[in-house]
Amino acid sequence: MTQAAPRIAFLHTGAVNIAPFGALATELIPGATVVNYLDDRIVADLGDAERAASVPERIDDLVRAAAAGGADAVLLTCSSISELAAPAAAAAGVPVLRVDEAMADAAVRAGRRIRVLATLPTTCRPTLALLQERAALAGMAPELTSEVIEGAFAAVSGGDRATHDRLVAAAIERGAAEADVIVLAQASMASAADAVSVDVPVLTSPRLGVERLAESLASAR
Repeated sequence: MTQAAPRIAFLHTGAVNIAPFGALATELIPGATVVNYLDDRIVADLGDAERAASVPERIDDLVRAAAAGGADAVLLTCSSISELAAPAAAAAGVPVLRVDEAMADAAVRAGRRIRVLATLPTTCRPTLALLQERAALAGMAPELTSEVIEGAFAAVSGGDRATHDRLVAAAIERGAAEADVIVLAQASMASAADAVSVDVPVLTSPRLGVERLAESLASAR
């Protein structure tokens, strides 16, 4: 740690996540200086065969910028890029955390049947891979199923949060009938969890991710 009050960097792929992660940092890491880095074309470019290959280098560049600015740690707030955390950390020489790792660990502990919900296919694949990775580390072999919720991402991208939350809530209710735990793959989906009541845990990444960041910073002091 470079100072008593840490300097943390959030790397976002959507501006919608800046405010909620800032609020969580204020609550969970009091006194921290927060710097936000944003590339709001990454998610779209991951689905573009010509541009997808550019994403790892762009993430490396942003993490290097955070390190050059004195960040004690970087949190990738998007599950679509979480698998790039380790190489980015190695390139920049600063800890880089995945927002969804703590959520994946909690899901593996919560039950055998894990249902992953996403609003983008580019997020669904890495989330399933992360769950398999964390389950293997825990010596477990859960049953993983998933659904990409049609129309939800288009709604929230167009500013219609209410429709997004309604569509996600309906998918949560469908999934809860067949699963022991629901995982919402994207941080931007967290608001929908408040709109539904089901009998299984519904896990979201923002709070769990920032809690793990706070623990990491505390252990480094």
